[in-house]
Amino acid sequence: MANSSFQGFTMRPFPSQLAGLLLWLLFVFAAAAVGALASVDAPAFYARLDKPVWAPPAGIFGPVWSVLYCLMGISAWLVWRTGRNLRPALPFFCLQLGVNALWSWLFFAWHQGALAVADVFLLLLLIVLTLRAFWQSSRLAALLLLPYLAWVSFAAALTAAVWRLNR
Repeated sequence: MANSSFQGFTMRPFPSQLAGLLLWLLFVFAAAAVGALASVDAPAFYARLDKPVWAPPAGIFGPVWSVLYCLMGISAWLVWRTGRNLRPALPFFCLQLGVNALWSWLFFAWHQGALAVADVFLLLLLIVLTLRAFWQSSRLAALLLLPYLAWVSFAAALTAAVWRLNR
């Protein structure tokens, strides 16, 4: 079955779309796993740190990130499936995903607070650029990244606060 076109969108056949969704989710969760490898000792390390009073309990992070990674995978798939405006949207997405995974290594594995702060602010910039690029292909895809942007904004403030308290 050939791809069909509708109002400038190239719609991929359903089996290809389903495979694409699964591959994007797998890709996103693979990046999450790379970050998780750095977080093996995170609960003990995080418990030893001085934190601001507004820091959430450690048990909140896993469920929130799981939901965010699902939304990110669906968002990337929505852009991919249109078959248009993939540059710079998907390269920005992949780059921000790598910077996201790097944060865990900087903060939890290598205990480099200042670099983790720099990384999370770079991540914020890349998310904004990704969101803007996604808007051109799929507004729903861009909207699905808003909770991620909000959480990383909070995480940036928390990272900076924890770094200041534990220099």
